[in-house]
Amino acid sequence: MPTDATPTEALLARFLRDLAPLRPLALWAHGSLAGGDYQEGRSDLDLIAVLPDPLTLGTVRGVVRTHRRLRAAPLAAGLHCTYLTPAASGDPGRSHLTWAHGRVTRRPVTPVTRRELHDFGRVLHGGPPAGLLPPVLDRQLGEFVVRDQRDYWRPHVDRARLWRQDVWVDLGLLTFARATVTLRDGRLVSKREALTELAALGAPAEVVEDITRRRYGAPAPRDEAWLARRAGLTRAYLGPAIDELVTVYG
Repeated sequence: MPTDATPTEALLARFLRDLAPLRPLALWAHGSLAGGDYQEGRSDLDLIAVLPDPLTLGTVRGVVRTHRRLRAAPLAAGLHCTYLTPAASGDPGRSHLTWAHGRVTRRPVTPVTRRELHDFGRVLHGGPPAGLLPPVLDRQLGEFVVRDQRDYWRPHVDRARLWRQDVWVDLGLLTFARATVTLRDGRLVSKREALTELAALGAPAEVVEDITRRRYGAPAPRDEAWLARRAGLTRAYLGPAIDELVTVYG
């Protein structure tokens, strides 16, 4: 490892070394790290590892040990990894062993993630996604995006207490903007591009500015009054915007 390696590079190199006993066939990055919009210390590290069949209890224990060894490393809290096997990789609806937010869970590798991997996934080890993951048809991608907006995000807009949190404001608005571009233009965009799109889509300017500052600059001071106002502005915009999107493309 060069002495001038960034904390992100150092963490990925250590993770791959620690993963070696599990004999990974491939390790890929998607999300911001692959898409060119990664902000060290702010962005998560979204990874997919392909392990040999089958996943045994010993494999699960090995995954847990690997991640627990990293806990004290810089940026490790944001390293999330889903573990596929070749036999189970084809179904976008199937849930897979995942380490995220400090614990083991299960989650699917969605059509959006799969398209990211095919379009611009970053190969950290092994072969490329095209050799192990089936392609994502435009129809599959569009149906998933509409379903995600309709069945997940729209009901959550009505849960007012969530929207005082940065993560809900950021992901809610950015996911909506990215969904709009995907359905309209058939392509995936970065979070930076999504912020520009939000302005064009009529999202509240002060909320878009708030997200931009927190992601790319110095966050401005805020108080409870601002958090309440931001939540109200976000929900008032996002609910009708999702309804219209689903009506047009559903």
